[in-house]
Amino acid sequence: MKLIGPFTQILTMDHLPLKGALLDDQLEMISNGGILIDDEKIIEMGEFPLLEQKAHQQNIPIERTEGELVAIPGLIDAHTHLCWAGSRANDYAKRLSGKSYLEIANEGGGIWSTVLKTREATLDELSELTALRANQMLSEGVCTIEVKSGYGLTVENELKMLWAIKKAYTEADLIATCLAAHMCPKDFDGWNLVYLERIIHELLPKVIEEDLANRVDIFVEESAFNVNEAGIYLQEAKALGFDLVIHGDQFTVGGSQLAMNLGAISVDHLEVVDEETIALLGQSNVVATVLPGASLGLGIPFAPARKLLDTGVCLAIASDWNPGSAPNGDLLMQAALLGVYEKLTMAETLAGITFRAAKALNLNDRGILKNGNLADIAAFPCNDFREIIYRQGKLKPAKVWKKGIPIRHNK
Repeated sequence: MKLIGPFTQILTMDHLPLKGALLDDQLEMISNGGILIDDEKIIEMGEFPLLEQKAHQQNIPIERTEGELVAIPGLIDAHTHLCWAGSRANDYAKRLSGKSYLEIANEGGGIWSTVLKTREATLDELSELTALRANQMLSEGVCTIEVKSGYGLTVENELKMLWAIKKAYTEADLIATCLAAHMCPKDFDGWNLVYLERIIHELLPKVIEEDLANRVDIFVEESAFNVNEAGIYLQEAKALGFDLVIHGDQFTVGGSQLAMNLGAISVDHLEVVDEETIALLGQSNVVATVLPGASLGLGIPFAPARKLLDTGVCLAIASDWNPGSAPNGDLLMQAALLGVYEKLTMAETLAGITFRAAKALNLNDRGILKNGNLADIAAFPCNDFREIIYRQGKLKPAKVWKKGIPIRHNK
Protein backbone atom coordinates (compact mmCIF):
# COMPACT_ATOMS: atom_id res chain seq x y z
CA MET A 1 0.00 0.00 0.00
CA LYS A 2 1.16 3.56 -0.71
CA LEU A 3 -0.07 7.09 -1.20
CA ILE A 4 0.87 9.02 -4.35
CA GLY A 5 0.64 12.82 -4.48
CA PRO A 6 0.04 15.62 -4.21
CA PHE A 7 -1.47 16.35 -7.62
CA THR A 8 -2.57 19.86 -8.54
CA GLN A 9 -5.60 18.27 -10.20
CA ILE A 10 -6.88 14.72 -10.54
CA LEU A 11 -9.17 14.36 -13.55
CA THR A 12 -11.05 11.17 -12.72
CA MET A 13 -13.19 10.70 -15.90
CA ASP A 14 -15.75 9.13 -13.55
CA HIS A 15 -19.55 9.47 -13.63
CA LEU A 16 -19.71 10.12 -17.38
CA PRO A 17 -21.98 8.33 -19.87
CA LEU A 18 -20.50 5.74 -22.21
CA LYS A 19 -22.35 7.10 -25.21
CA GLY A 20 -22.95 10.45 -26.82
CA ALA A 21 -21.80 14.04 -26.49
CA LEU A 22 -20.01 15.41 -23.40
CA LEU A 23 -19.41 18.87 -22.00
CA ASP A 24 -16.28 19.90 -20.17
CA ASP A 25 -18.25 21.03 -17.13
CA GLN A 26 -19.32 17.40 -16.63
CA LEU A 27 -15.75 16.45 -15.75
CA GLU A 28 -15.05 15.47 -12.13
CA MET A 29 -11.97 17.09 -10.63
CA ILE A 30 -10.12 16.70 -7.34
CA SER A 31 -7.86 19.64 -6.47
CA ASN A 32 -4.68 19.12 -4.44
CA GLY A 33 -5.45 15.41 -4.49
CA GLY A 34 -3.85 12.13 -3.64
CA ILE A 35 -4.32 8.53 -4.74
CA LEU A 36 -4.08 5.64 -2.30
CA ILE A 37 -3.05 2.36 -3.91
CA ASP A 38 -2.99 -1.24 -2.74
CA ASP A 39 -2.24 -4.36 -4.78
CA GLU A 40 -2.15 -2.55 -8.16
CA LYS A 41 -5.53 -0.90 -7.60
CA ILE A 42 -6.88 2.41 -6.39
CA ILE A 43 -8.53 2.10 -3.01
CA GLU A 44 -9.15 5.75 -2.15
CA MET A 45 -8.84 9.23 -3.63
CA GLY A 46 -9.36 12.63 -2.11
CA GLU A 47 -7.66 15.75 -0.81
CA PHE A 48 -4.00 15.06 -0.23
CA PRO A 49 -3.71 16.57 3.30
CA LEU A 50 -6.43 14.24 4.60
CA LEU A 51 -4.92 11.18 2.93
CA GLU A 52 -1.46 12.20 4.13
CA GLN A 53 -2.73 12.32 7.69
CA LYS A 54 -4.22 8.85 7.29
CA ALA A 55 -0.96 7.57 5.82
CA HIS A 56 1.03 8.85 8.80
CA GLN A 57 -1.41 7.28 11.24
CA GLN A 58 -1.26 3.87 9.53
CA ASN A 59 2.42 3.94 8.54
CA ILE A 60 1.56 3.92 4.85
CA PRO A 61 4.51 4.97 2.66
CA ILE A 62 4.11 8.15 0.62
CA GLU A 63 5.44 8.56 -2.90
CA ARG A 64 5.68 12.33 -3.06
CA THR A 65 5.42 14.16 -6.34
CA GLU A 66 7.17 17.42 -7.11
CA GLY A 67 5.90 20.50 -8.89
CA GLU A 68 2.56 21.05 -10.57
CA LEU A 69 1.03 17.87 -11.97
CA VAL A 70 -2.35 16.98 -13.44
CA ALA A 71 -3.21 13.28 -13.13
CA ILE A 72 -5.51 11.57 -15.60
CA PRO A 73 -6.27 7.90 -16.24
CA GLY A 74 -3.56 6.06 -18.18
CA LEU A 75 -4.42 6.36 -21.85
CA ILE A 76 -5.77 3.41 -23.85
CA ASP A 77 -5.06 2.82 -27.55
CA ALA A 78 -7.72 0.43 -28.81
CA HIS A 79 -6.38 -0.14 -32.34
CA THR A 80 -2.73 -0.58 -33.35
CA HIS A 81 -0.55 -2.81 -35.54
CA LEU A 82 2.65 -2.50 -33.48
CA CYS A 83 3.99 -5.91 -34.47
CA TRP A 84 5.72 -5.55 -37.83
CA ALA A 85 9.12 -5.55 -39.52
CA GLY A 86 10.44 -3.33 -42.30
CA SER A 87 9.44 0.16 -43.47
CA ARG A 88 6.94 1.62 -45.91
CA ALA A 89 8.63 5.00 -46.43
CA ASN A 90 8.55 4.25 -50.16
CA ASP A 91 4.75 3.91 -50.04
CA TYR A 92 4.52 7.23 -48.20
CA ALA A 93 6.65 8.96 -50.82
CA LYS A 94 4.40 7.58 -53.57
CA ARG A 95 1.30 8.88 -51.78
CA LEU A 96 2.88 12.32 -51.56
CA SER A 97 3.44 12.19 -55.31
CA GLY A 98 -0.26 11.55 -55.87
CA LYS A 99 -0.79 7.79 -55.96
CA SER A 100 -3.67 6.23 -54.03
CA TYR A 101 -3.54 3.55 -51.34
CA LEU A 102 -4.99 0.99 -53.76
CA GLU A 103 -2.64 1.97 -56.60
CA ILE A 104 0.36 1.49 -54.35
CA ALA A 105 -0.95 -1.90 -53.22
CA ASN A 106 -1.39 -2.96 -56.85
CA GLU A 107 2.23 -2.00 -57.53
CA GLY A 108 3.52 -4.37 -54.87
CA GLY A 109 3.49 -1.98 -51.92
CA GLY A 110 0.89 -1.76 -49.21
CA ILE A 111 0.15 -4.50 -46.71
CA TRP A 112 1.82 -7.19 -48.79
CA SER A 113 5.24 -5.57 -48.65
CA THR A 114 5.03 -5.54 -44.84
CA VAL A 115 3.88 -9.16 -44.87
CA LEU A 116 7.04 -10.23 -46.68
CA LYS A 117 9.32 -8.35 -44.25
CA THR A 118 7.42 -9.64 -41.21
CA ARG A 119 7.61 -13.23 -42.41
CA GLU A 120 11.40 -12.86 -42.71
CA ALA A 121 11.75 -11.63 -39.12
CA THR A 122 12.27 -14.06 -36.25
CA LEU A 123 9.91 -14.30 -33.32
CA ASP A 124 12.48 -12.62 -31.06
CA GLU A 125 13.03 -9.80 -33.54
CA LEU A 126 9.30 -9.14 -33.79
CA SER A 127 8.90 -9.29 -30.04
CA GLU A 128 11.70 -6.75 -29.55
CA LEU A 129 10.23 -4.40 -32.17
CA THR A 130 6.79 -4.64 -30.59
CA ALA A 131 8.18 -3.93 -27.12
CA LEU A 132 10.20 -0.97 -28.40
CA ARG A 133 7.10 0.66 -29.84
CA ALA A 134 4.93 -0.23 -26.84
CA ASN A 135 7.46 1.24 -24.44
CA GLN A 136 7.57 4.46 -26.43
CA MET A 137 3.79 4.68 -26.13
CA LEU A 138 3.93 3.88 -22.42
CA SER A 139 6.35 6.75 -21.86
CA GLU A 140 3.71 8.96 -23.49
CA GLY A 141 1.05 7.82 -21.02
CA VAL A 142 -0.53 4.95 -22.98
CA CYS A 143 -0.84 2.14 -20.45
CA THR A 144 -3.03 -0.31 -22.41
CA ILE A 145 -2.41 -1.05 -26.09
CA GLU A 146 -4.35 -3.28 -28.45
CA VAL A 147 -2.00 -5.00 -30.93
CA LYS A 148 -3.09 -6.90 -34.04
CA SER A 149 -1.47 -9.68 -35.99
CA GLY A 150 -2.20 -9.62 -39.72
CA TYR A 151 1.21 -9.33 -41.37
CA GLY A 152 1.86 -13.08 -41.34
CA LEU A 153 -1.10 -14.41 -43.33
CA THR A 154 -0.16 -18.05 -42.88
CA VAL A 155 -0.98 -20.24 -39.89
CA GLU A 156 2.68 -20.41 -38.89
CA ASN A 157 3.42 -16.70 -39.29
CA GLU A 158 0.22 -15.49 -37.65
CA LEU A 159 1.04 -17.65 -34.64
CA LYS A 160 4.57 -16.21 -34.67
CA MET A 161 3.15 -12.70 -34.54
CA LEU A 162 0.74 -13.50 -31.72
CA TRP A 163 3.54 -15.13 -29.74
CA ALA A 164 5.72 -12.07 -30.37
CA ILE A 165 2.98 -9.86 -28.92
CA LYS A 166 2.60 -12.14 -25.91
CA LYS A 167 6.36 -12.24 -25.26
CA ALA A 168 7.04 -8.52 -25.80
CA TYR A 169 8.86 -7.17 -22.75
CA THR A 170 6.89 -4.12 -21.68
CA GLU A 171 5.12 -2.89 -18.58
CA ALA A 172 2.17 -1.83 -20.73
CA ASP A 173 -0.76 -4.22 -21.07
CA LEU A 174 -0.88 -5.55 -24.64
CA ILE A 175 -4.30 -6.81 -25.79
CA ALA A 176 -3.81 -9.13 -28.77
CA THR A 177 -6.23 -9.36 -31.70
CA CYS A 178 -6.00 -11.97 -34.44
CA LEU A 179 -6.19 -10.17 -37.79
CA ALA A 180 -5.27 -13.09 -40.01
CA ALA A 181 -8.13 -11.83 -42.20
CA HIS A 182 -6.21 -8.67 -43.10
CA MET A 183 -6.19 -9.66 -46.77
CA CYS A 184 -6.03 -12.86 -48.79
CA PRO A 185 -2.28 -13.45 -49.23
CA LYS A 186 -1.01 -13.09 -52.77
CA ASP A 187 0.76 -16.43 -52.54
CA PHE A 188 -2.40 -18.30 -51.50
CA ASP A 189 -3.71 -20.53 -54.28
CA GLY A 190 -7.44 -20.25 -53.75
CA TRP A 191 -10.48 -18.04 -53.23
CA ASN A 192 -10.98 -15.67 -50.32
CA LEU A 193 -13.49 -17.96 -48.65
CA VAL A 194 -11.10 -20.92 -48.88
CA TYR A 195 -8.43 -18.85 -47.12
CA LEU A 196 -10.89 -17.79 -44.43
CA GLU A 197 -11.95 -21.40 -43.88
CA ARG A 198 -8.30 -22.32 -43.38
CA ILE A 199 -8.00 -19.64 -40.70
CA ILE A 200 -11.13 -20.93 -38.98
CA HIS A 201 -10.12 -24.59 -38.98
CA GLU A 202 -6.30 -24.46 -38.72
CA LEU A 203 -5.40 -21.19 -36.98
CA LEU A 204 -8.12 -20.11 -34.58
CA PRO A 205 -8.24 -23.42 -32.65
CA LYS A 206 -4.49 -23.02 -31.98
CA VAL A 207 -5.01 -19.40 -30.94
CA ILE A 208 -7.51 -20.65 -28.36
CA GLU A 209 -5.35 -23.60 -27.28
CA GLU A 210 -2.26 -21.43 -26.80
CA ASP A 211 -4.23 -18.59 -25.19
CA LEU A 212 -2.93 -15.99 -27.64
CA ALA A 213 -6.04 -13.86 -28.25
CA ASN A 214 -9.78 -13.77 -27.64
CA ARG A 215 -10.54 -11.21 -30.36
CA VAL A 216 -10.67 -11.50 -34.15
CA ASP A 217 -10.72 -8.70 -36.69
CA ILE A 218 -11.28 -8.59 -40.46
CA PHE A 219 -10.67 -5.91 -43.07
CA VAL A 220 -13.95 -5.40 -44.92
CA GLU A 221 -12.91 -3.58 -48.06
CA GLU A 222 -12.47 -3.86 -51.84
CA SER A 223 -8.81 -4.79 -51.48
CA ALA A 224 -9.49 -7.37 -48.75
CA PHE A 225 -12.82 -9.16 -48.02
CA ASN A 226 -16.37 -8.27 -49.01
CA VAL A 227 -19.30 -8.09 -46.61
CA ASN A 228 -20.60 -11.57 -47.42
CA GLU A 229 -17.19 -13.21 -46.97
CA ALA A 230 -16.60 -11.33 -43.73
CA GLY A 231 -20.04 -12.29 -42.41
CA ILE A 232 -19.43 -16.00 -42.92
CA TYR A 233 -16.00 -15.80 -41.28
CA LEU A 234 -17.12 -13.73 -38.30
CA GLN A 235 -20.11 -15.95 -37.55
CA GLU A 236 -17.80 -18.97 -37.36
CA ALA A 237 -15.29 -17.08 -35.22
CA LYS A 238 -18.09 -15.99 -32.89
CA ALA A 239 -19.24 -19.60 -32.56
CA LEU A 240 -15.70 -20.44 -31.38
CA GLY A 241 -16.06 -17.84 -28.63
CA PHE A 242 -14.12 -14.90 -30.07
CA ASP A 243 -15.10 -11.27 -29.62
CA LEU A 244 -15.59 -9.58 -32.99
CA VAL A 245 -13.98 -6.41 -34.34
CA ILE A 246 -14.24 -5.04 -37.87
CA HIS A 247 -12.09 -2.73 -40.00
CA GLY A 248 -15.01 -1.04 -41.73
CA ASP A 249 -16.16 1.90 -43.84
CA GLN A 250 -12.66 3.17 -44.57
CA PHE A 251 -12.98 3.48 -48.34
CA THR A 252 -16.38 1.88 -49.03
CA VAL A 253 -19.42 1.27 -46.82
CA GLY A 254 -20.77 -1.99 -45.41
CA GLY A 255 -18.54 -2.82 -42.48
CA SER A 256 -20.47 -0.84 -39.87
CA GLN A 257 -23.76 -2.47 -40.81
CA LEU A 258 -22.13 -5.89 -40.56
CA ALA A 259 -20.75 -5.00 -37.13
CA MET A 260 -24.25 -4.15 -35.90
CA ASN A 261 -25.78 -7.25 -37.47
CA LEU A 262 -23.29 -9.56 -35.75
CA GLY A 263 -22.98 -7.76 -32.42
CA ALA A 264 -19.34 -6.82 -32.84
CA ILE A 265 -17.68 -4.93 -30.00
CA SER A 266 -16.41 -2.22 -32.30
CA VAL A 267 -16.15 -1.06 -35.88
CA ASP A 268 -12.94 0.80 -36.61
CA HIS A 269 -12.17 3.50 -39.24
CA LEU A 270 -15.56 4.90 -40.44
CA GLU A 271 -14.07 7.58 -42.68
CA VAL A 272 -16.83 7.10 -45.28
CA VAL A 273 -19.71 6.03 -43.03
CA ASP A 274 -23.04 7.43 -44.28
CA GLU A 275 -25.75 9.35 -42.43
CA GLU A 276 -28.18 6.42 -42.26
CA THR A 277 -25.56 4.14 -40.73
CA ILE A 278 -24.51 6.81 -38.23
CA ALA A 279 -28.10 6.99 -37.01
CA LEU A 280 -28.24 3.21 -36.62
CA LEU A 281 -24.91 3.12 -34.77
CA GLY A 282 -26.34 5.61 -32.28
CA GLN A 283 -29.05 3.09 -31.42
CA SER A 284 -26.62 0.17 -31.11
CA ASN A 285 -24.02 -0.93 -28.57
CA VAL A 286 -21.22 -1.08 -31.14
CA VAL A 287 -18.30 1.21 -30.29
CA ALA A 288 -17.18 3.44 -33.16
CA THR A 289 -13.38 3.59 -33.03
CA VAL A 290 -12.09 6.39 -35.22
CA LEU A 291 -8.49 6.47 -36.38
CA PRO A 292 -7.18 9.99 -37.07
CA GLY A 293 -3.68 8.63 -37.66
CA ALA A 294 -4.90 6.90 -40.81
CA SER A 295 -6.44 10.13 -42.10
CA LEU A 296 -3.20 11.99 -41.42
CA GLY A 297 -1.13 9.24 -43.04
CA LEU A 298 -3.32 8.91 -46.13
CA GLY A 299 -4.34 12.55 -46.51
CA ILE A 300 -8.06 11.75 -46.37
CA PRO A 301 -10.89 13.31 -44.32
CA PHE A 302 -11.31 12.36 -40.69
CA ALA A 303 -14.16 10.09 -39.65
CA PRO A 304 -17.25 12.19 -38.78
CA ALA A 305 -16.66 12.08 -35.04
CA ARG A 306 -18.93 15.05 -34.26
CA LYS A 307 -21.90 13.50 -36.05
CA LEU A 308 -21.28 10.14 -34.41
CA LEU A 309 -21.28 11.66 -30.93
CA ASP A 310 -24.32 13.82 -31.58
CA THR A 311 -26.21 10.69 -32.69
CA GLY A 312 -25.44 8.98 -29.38
CA VAL A 313 -22.53 6.74 -30.39
CA CYS A 314 -19.83 5.52 -28.01
CA LEU A 315 -16.77 7.03 -29.71
CA ALA A 316 -13.25 5.74 -29.08
CA ILE A 317 -10.15 7.29 -30.63
CA ALA A 318 -7.12 5.15 -31.52
CA SER A 319 -3.85 5.66 -33.35
CA ASP A 320 -3.91 2.77 -35.86
CA TRP A 321 -0.09 2.85 -35.59
CA ASN A 322 1.16 0.80 -38.53
CA PRO A 323 3.97 1.06 -41.07
CA GLY A 324 1.77 2.00 -44.02
CA SER A 325 -1.31 4.16 -43.59
CA ALA A 326 -0.66 5.47 -40.05
CA PRO A 327 3.08 5.74 -39.32
CA ASN A 328 2.81 8.52 -36.71
CA GLY A 329 1.83 6.55 -33.60
CA ASP A 330 1.25 9.50 -31.25
CA LEU A 331 -2.21 8.86 -29.80
CA LEU A 332 -2.58 12.08 -27.82
CA MET A 333 -1.46 14.31 -30.68
CA GLN A 334 -3.81 12.60 -33.13
CA ALA A 335 -6.76 12.81 -30.74
CA ALA A 336 -6.11 16.51 -30.14
CA LEU A 337 -5.96 17.25 -33.88
CA LEU A 338 -9.14 15.27 -34.49
CA GLY A 339 -10.77 17.43 -31.83
CA VAL A 340 -9.81 20.60 -33.68
CA TYR A 341 -11.22 19.52 -37.02
CA GLU A 342 -14.29 17.71 -35.69
CA LYS A 343 -15.06 20.25 -32.95
CA LEU A 344 -14.87 17.82 -30.06
CA THR A 345 -14.92 19.07 -26.50
CA MET A 346 -11.93 18.27 -24.36
CA ALA A 347 -14.14 15.90 -22.38
CA GLU A 348 -15.07 14.02 -25.56
CA THR A 349 -11.47 13.76 -26.71
CA LEU A 350 -10.22 12.53 -23.35
CA ALA A 351 -13.13 10.08 -23.04
CA GLY A 352 -12.20 8.63 -26.43
CA ILE A 353 -8.71 7.71 -25.26
CA THR A 354 -9.63 6.55 -21.75
CA PHE A 355 -12.86 4.86 -20.61
CA ARG A 356 -14.56 4.74 -23.99
CA ALA A 357 -11.45 3.15 -25.46
CA ALA A 358 -11.61 0.62 -22.62
CA LYS A 359 -15.14 -0.20 -23.74
CA ALA A 360 -13.82 -0.90 -27.24
CA LEU A 361 -11.55 -3.52 -25.67
CA ASN A 362 -14.28 -4.90 -23.41
CA LEU A 363 -12.29 -3.89 -20.32
CA ASN A 364 -14.03 -2.49 -17.24
CA ASP A 365 -11.12 -2.04 -14.82
CA ARG A 366 -9.35 0.98 -16.36
CA GLY A 367 -9.87 4.28 -18.15
CA ILE A 368 -11.34 5.89 -15.01
CA LEU A 369 -9.55 6.85 -11.81
CA LYS A 370 -11.84 5.37 -9.17
CA ASN A 371 -11.79 2.89 -6.31
CA GLY A 372 -11.26 -0.67 -7.52
CA ASN A 373 -9.74 0.24 -10.87
CA LEU A 374 -6.14 -0.35 -11.89
CA ALA A 375 -3.77 2.40 -10.77
CA ASP A 376 -2.84 3.37 -14.33
CA ILE A 377 -2.01 7.06 -14.13
CA ALA A 378 -0.46 9.64 -16.45
CA ALA A 379 0.64 12.90 -14.78
CA PHE A 380 1.28 15.97 -16.93
CA PRO A 381 3.48 18.93 -15.89
CA CYS A 382 0.81 21.63 -15.75
CA ASN A 383 -1.78 23.07 -13.37
CA ASP A 384 -4.85 22.87 -15.62
CA PHE A 385 -6.04 19.72 -17.41
CA ARG A 386 -6.98 21.80 -20.46
CA GLU A 387 -3.29 22.31 -21.20
CA ILE A 388 -3.05 18.63 -22.20
CA ILE A 389 -5.33 19.00 -25.22
CA TYR A 390 -4.46 22.66 -25.81
CA ARG A 391 -0.83 21.74 -26.46
CA GLN A 392 -2.04 19.30 -29.16
CA GLY A 393 0.03 16.38 -27.92
CA LYS A 394 3.28 18.29 -27.46
CA LEU A 395 2.88 18.20 -23.66
CA LYS A 396 4.00 14.74 -22.54
CA PRO A 397 3.59 13.14 -19.11
CA ALA A 398 6.23 13.90 -16.52
CA LYS A 399 5.43 10.61 -14.77
CA VAL A 400 3.47 7.48 -15.62
CA TRP A 401 2.38 4.75 -13.22
CA LYS A 402 1.33 1.32 -14.46
CA LYS A 403 -0.61 -0.62 -11.80
CA GLY A 404 0.78 1.83 -9.25
CA ILE A 405 4.42 1.31 -10.23
CA PRO A 406 6.29 4.26 -11.76
CA ILE A 407 7.69 3.30 -15.14
CA ARG A 408 11.26 3.97 -16.19
CA HIS A 409 10.90 7.20 -18.08
CA ASN A 410 13.34 8.97 -20.38
CA LYS A 411 13.28 12.66 -19.62
